[in-house]
Amino acid sequence: MPFSHTIRGELFTFADLRELLAKANEVKSGDALAGIAAASERERVAAKLALSDVPLSVIAETPVIDPDTDDVSRLILDSHDRTTFARIRSMTVGEFREFLLDDSTTGDTLRTLKWAITPEIAAAVAKLMGNKELVYAAAKIRTVTRCRNTLGERGVFGVRVQPNHPTDDLAGILVSAVDGLAFGCGDAVIGVNPAIDSVDTVGAVLHLLDRLIAKLDVPTQACCLAHITTQLAALDRGAPVDLLFQSVAGTQAANASFGISLAMLKEGRERVQESHRGRDVAWAGDQVMYFETGQGSALSAEAHHGVDQLTLEARAHAVSRAFDPFLVNTVVGFIGPEYLADERQITRAGLEDHFVGKLLGLPMGVDVCYTNHADADQNSADNLLLLLAAAGCNYVMGVPCADDVMLNYQSTSYHDAATVRSLFGLRPAPEFQAWLEARGILRDGRLTSGERPALLGSIEKVLTR
Repeated sequence: MPFSHTIRGELFTFADLRELLAKANEVKSGDALAGIAAASERERVAAKLALSDVPLSVIAETPVIDPDTDDVSRLILDSHDRTTFARIRSMTVGEFREFLLDDSTTGDTLRTLKWAITPEIAAAVAKLMGNKELVYAAAKIRTVTRCRNTLGERGVFGVRVQPNHPTDDLAGILVSAVDGLAFGCGDAVIGVNPAIDSVDTVGAVLHLLDRLIAKLDVPTQACCLAHITTQLAALDRGAPVDLLFQSVAGTQAANASFGISLAMLKEGRERVQESHRGRDVAWAGDQVMYFETGQGSALSAEAHHGVDQLTLEARAHAVSRAFDPFLVNTVVGFIGPEYLADERQITRAGLEDHFVGKLLGLPMGVDVCYTNHADADQNSADNLLLLLAAAGCNYVMGVPCADDVMLNYQSTSYHDAATVRSLFGLRPAPEFQAWLEARGILRDGRLTSGERPALLGSIEKVLTR
């Protein structure tokens, strides 16, 4: 089905919905690399205007990838709430944008629509919104999740402590983790990316983090961000798995390049839930999955099917949504400038990903990051971090000095998170806040310095069991 729009006598025609969505996207170096981006700003504006007149029903009924060959497309179709969709199906994309931005449209209203909104609809409306509109609409929506604590409530700004080490040295990981706790971080998760994806390494890291949480009685959860099969193998050997992690993408082929399938995710979730029931831990909820996404992953795997980065990111969110996760975050600048070239593109992608995830009902966090060969710097990260805090982002990363020495990229630090909480009057997860106050780390919502030596003194006890 072709779409068209005329600007000052010049007719622009788009062969199908997939091309229209791609040409309406904001500038992304990855879309240009894939050969699907608008050739000019005039063509981009024409695509946006044409897209604004498309009924939501057309998008819902027009898969951008054939569901007979792609299980993500089938998942989207099978999970679509058509009964609730009847409330909005007659709207055009432009009218849906106005509905989202209307002051009378509340977060409660939008939460009831989450299964009625397909990822392609979410991506389409994001393409018509400015940055402040992405912030404003996302800020309406709160997605609350529970594991050992409760994340996502209004006013809560969580932090993942990310104590990575280039050789997976347990003492180095522990020092960084305790340092993060001393700055009030770690309520989202203490999550380690292992340098070596082996069962022995993953098991050792998980046991270490479990001892840390148990000895200090921290109301948080741990994760070792290895491949799902490695984590499950460690689970079989007795390692405590609080959250099961996996990077996911928006096409079956891209997920296959990660070595995963939807069936594997389902089985893994069930196995971790079963293990939770056998552990002597007071779990606040049954949400056990942690997913990471990011624009460009399908393109880097040559599995994008001619679909633009934002739409594919939204489809990755649909994969995540199907497994009721505790945490989801986009790693917004990690892949590199081939996909998001500079500060402007990274900022835009971060706001898009967060908005689309929230619209689809996800507990959305963002790794505000960039690689050292991108045209960005720490001021770029500061800008996006502040915008995301205003948008109600569930959590961000806490990396020692904002410099991940294992993954070799720049992110946000423990200090950055503490500053944002102070600036916006935000707080940690309630159970975690109570622990921080009981330890004297927080007083009247502000950090103190009194308990840091005591926390650092616990490192030897954890290492020696």
